[in-house]
Amino acid sequence: MDKETQARYAMRAEVAKALAHPTRLFLLEELSKGERCVCELVEMVGGDFSTVSKHLAILKNVGLVTDDKRGLKVFYRLTCPCIHGFFDCIEKVLRTNLEQRMMALR
Repeated sequence: MDKETQARYAMRAEVAKALAHPTRLFLLEELSKGERCVCELVEMVGGDFSTVSKHLAILKNVGLVTDDKRGLKVFYRLTCPCIHGFFDCIEKVLRTNLEQRMMALR
């Protein structure tokens, strides 16, 4: 593998790592419905402000979300709406796995 290919896969891995947490997946799904204030997301997650902010920072660092400060509030939105396709793919994998397990039990 050449260095350019290696770098591309390393960047893909960083995005995959950012997605590898249930709270971050939840945040992305909520943001796919529209822009949200951090205060709204904290309430939805049921966590504390600093933890939710850290999750959002991880998503921002890999380019999945962007923020906009308005007065004292910070609003987040998706930068890549194509994340819907990713969620659809995950759901298809889960359904396929479940079907295969059910078939094995027969």
